Amino acid sequence: MTKDAEFKLAVVVDDDEDILVAARLLLRGLFREVVTLSRPDDAVALLAQRQPDVLLLDANFARGATDAAEGLGLLARLLAADPQLIVVMITAHAGVNVAVEAMKRGATDFVSKPWSNERLISTMRTAAALSGSRRTVAPPRGSAAVNAQASGETPLIGSAPSMARVHSLIARAGPTDANVLVLGDNGTGKELVARDLHRHSLRAGKPMITVDLGAISTELIDSELFGHMKGAFTDARADRIGRIQAADGGTLFLDEIGNLPLALQPKLLTVLEQRVVTPVGANRAVAVNIRVIAATNMTPEMLRDPRHFRQDLLFRLNTVEIDLPTLRERRGDIPSLIDHYLALYASRYKREVPALTAGALDALVAHDWPGNVRALRHAIERAVILSSDQPLTPADFALAPATRHIASEAVVSGRTEDLNLDRVERRLVEEALRKHAYNISAAAGELGLSRAALYRRMEKHGL
Repeated sequence: MTKDAEFKLAVVVDDDEDILVAARLLLRGLFREVVTLSRPDDAVALLAQRQPDVLLLDANFARGATDAAEGLGLLARLLAADPQLIVVMITAHAGVNVAVEAMKRGATDFVSKPWSNERLISTMRTAAALSGSRRTVAPPRGSAAVNAQASGETPLIGSAPSMARVHSLIARAGPTDANVLVLGDNGTGKELVARDLHRHSLRAGKPMITVDLGAISTELIDSELFGHMKGAFTDARADRIGRIQAADGGTLFLDEIGNLPLALQPKLLTVLEQRVVTPVGANRAVAVNIRVIAATNMTPEMLRDPRHFRQDLLFRLNTVEIDLPTLRERRGDIPSLIDHYLALYASRYKREVPALTAGALDALVAHDWPGNVRALRHAIERAVILSSDQPLTPADFALAPATRHIASEAVVSGRTEDLNLDRVERRLVEEALRKHAYNISAAAGELGLSRAALYRRMEKHGL
């Protein structure tokens, strides 16, 4: 087990022992734990006990099989057991048709045998980052939100006037094919809005393909979005379908759209205007039928600055614009969210649902929550894990208002007397984020970090 790895758990399911050994050795620097399984049934059993960041699944198990029937069947069983599971499919060389079918059935991505080590690591890193995002905003199984979701209602929790406007826009825009731009701070639930829009659409029976542009290296975005042909560049050993083509007939969700390089924005504009996509190295365009939902934490001012974002592309993306409120702007929803996450984590950790003191509830409602629902969720999870049989008090939630005040003062005054490493790190991350209007790529570059490393620090400090 590697303590310093970026992510917690990867599971690899393949009947080839050589593949399992190679994957375990390659991924152990990225994941703290890599579990390898050779029997499909063992993967289903594992999900009852563990929650992987990513599951890497072979398409064929029976000797000589090439139709991927067993792998696709197992994919369906795994997603039935955990609808939020992130699955990357392993296909045979040039198995593009199998890859497309797997993604239509819920797989997040695929890699082809024999794989490029760099491509596998990049794919698994992107998938793991998506897993963290999806589980942050997804409602727990068995919750009222899931019941609402199953009946076609929106699973977003909140009845404040600002959330009522969000519900109304989802209900009206969902059934159309209009492109939607979702704006909001980190942790407000932009992916959840995207999933509700897809669920309300006429494309609900088709795939929703998610691309987290903040988690993909700039050099790989072109290939990830548009696909590539064999030999288009070094390590392009087989044709690869892009996420845009994989979403054909369904919805393409472009998260962190503000991280799309200016050089690639005209190419996406062509897709939206002409409904065709041209893979890297291809001579012919391929027709696609997609609905695009994009999301960003960039401010409207930055989005409307042509130095950061093409205005003709913005015009195509924001036919409908949904602006998610911060948690401090809808404090009246905090008690409902608290009840929701207390029940979720008590169930997950096999505890009784803890009670709150009046002081704890008041403190949670009064807190500013710079990390929004994500930060509230993490605070409640920690409190449940460490809870005893006594009601939870403000101290159980580690809100640390004094820390926040010290960091803010230090940014304004430039003082450096406070040498506490955690507070200094938080101050520097906050300062970089504000300086670059929460553009993750720019802030990460300023700090000398990768985007994934910056996301981890934002999670750590509730930003």
